[in-house]
Amino acid sequence: MTDTRTFTEQHPIRVFLLDDHEVVRRGLADLLDSEPDITVVGDAATAEHAVVRAPALRPDVAVLDVRLPDGDGITVCRELRDRMPDVACLMLTSFDDEDALLDAIMAGASGYVLKQIKGSDLVSAIRTVASGQSMLDPATTARLMRSLRADPAETPAVPSELASLSPRERDILALIGDGLTNREIGKRLYLSEKTVKNHISRLLAKLGVQRRVQAAVLASQLDQPEPGGHRPGR
Repeated sequence: MTDTRTFTEQHPIRVFLLDDHEVVRRGLADLLDSEPDITVVGDAATAEHAVVRAPALRPDVAVLDVRLPDGDGITVCRELRDRMPDVACLMLTSFDDEDALLDAIMAGASGYVLKQIKGSDLVSAIRTVASGQSMLDPATTARLMRSLRADPAETPAVPSELASLSPRERDILALIGDGLTNREIGKRLYLSEKTVKNHISRLLAKLGVQRRVQAAVLASQLDQPEPGGHRPGR
């Protein structure tokens, strides 16, 4: 169970903003700074600047625009959580994009909201993720995972390909399925981050997929029996 954190006027929620539009950043900063228990500690307009600036500012919550001119907020989320495992990332986007939501889940995001959200609801979302809770609806997440798993173009691997994985690769795939970052996987398995990356590259090649999120969907098949075995009844 995730430990909940409590914030007050004396110890406010420290928020970092990433959006390529200055007007949006200023508007968000004004909105959030007007709340007694929230303070904006910094912002960035590009993924590159966010990755450099945010760790030095030690935010509790990073509000990240998904689509950026030099990359995407999901990659920033993964990198920030690698460096600051306690940071809560709240993804902000103009699009209701199921692929982006799946990628955000696998990057370890704590929430995903549309820019059309009301200001008061955004403030509530920031307080929710800051306290250690998730803003990702479990039903929506489960539906997306089922949808992706059912698409043969997205999940070309079969149990026989899963069987080709080494025990170590199977362990790593299971942890990818749990949403852990490379650094977190390394700590769990007592491996260097570089070694974890090498294992992941090999297991993606064996599974015939290019994206980490596809591998995560396949992780759900790890506990299923090999071909010819009996599947558990429903």
